[in-house]
Amino acid sequence: MNTFGTVFRLTTFGESHGTTVGGIVDGCPAGVAIDTTFIGSELRRRREGDSPAPLTTTRHEPDPIEWLSGILDGRTLGTPIAFAIANQDCRPEDYNALRHCCRPGHADYTYEQKYGLRDHRGGGRASGRETVARVVGGAIAKMWLKERHITISSRCNGFLVSCIVTGLPAGVGKPVFDRLNARLAYAALSIPSAQSFATGQEPDDWRLPADSYPDQWEPFGSGPNLTTTNHCGGIQGGISNGMPVVFHVGFHPPVTRPEGMMCRKADGSVAEVAPHGRHDRDHSSRLPVIVESMAAIAIADLLLCNQSRV
Repeated sequence: MNTFGTVFRLTTFGESHGTTVGGIVDGCPAGVAIDTTFIGSELRRRREGDSPAPLTTTRHEPDPIEWLSGILDGRTLGTPIAFAIANQDCRPEDYNALRHCCRPGHADYTYEQKYGLRDHRGGGRASGRETVARVVGGAIAKMWLKERHITISSRCNGFLVSCIVTGLPAGVGKPVFDRLNARLAYAALSIPSAQSFATGQEPDDWRLPADSYPDQWEPFGSGPNLTTTNHCGGIQGGISNGMPVVFHVGFHPPVTRPEGMMCRKADGSVAEVAPHGRHDRDHSSRLPVIVESMAAIAIADLLLCNQSRV
């Protein structure tokens, strides 16, 4: 499944060390002003983060976007928006040592079991390189949301990304199986290395005693808030209540270690292999913009579903 969304849909394509990565955004309303400078800054956040250079990959991709369709004179046409981004700093030969070896903690083994083969060049589709298309799609969603005074921001504490959505009106989401928190979790947990999801003003608000957890009402007209606290993270019964939507996504650290790993070979034996290639030692500072992007796509999709009554 390479498509996310029902009305506002993003399809991504490409492998880490293939010629091109990219995507198609379908269902974006017509007339949205496309700020290419903003999209470039979002890609820069994904590419560079704020970690010291030794902790991030030494692969340098400028990420030039080739817009193929769906935009005219700086505005969306309402038709599919197709874009491609060339991989300009590929070194597929660096990964030859992994051609017949499965790394521990990675998707090498599971991809082989599912498909009977895999792309060993930097992880193929399982690589974080795929997220470049998510960031472009998310930037387009953010621009549409901004017109509706909805903003998304985040911060990272180690490998925990906390995200807040402000301006989302009450009534977004559906009960039972298509809850707002379920859609946000689906979006967030599709990100490579994502491990956990939780809603609430703090990650462990659910641990509060029963008499402290309920968010008490603010008297009508006493202030801008609906409730005095926001332990539920702005979502009740799977539907937004008008308070800021707050959620947290936990990630595992990078699992490819350049100094060598015990890998499983095709014959079933286990041996130490130096993976070579270029890998993040710490990708935490690059994660926030990806989480924001997936949240933007999920929320734009739900808002458009509400409008179309899908």
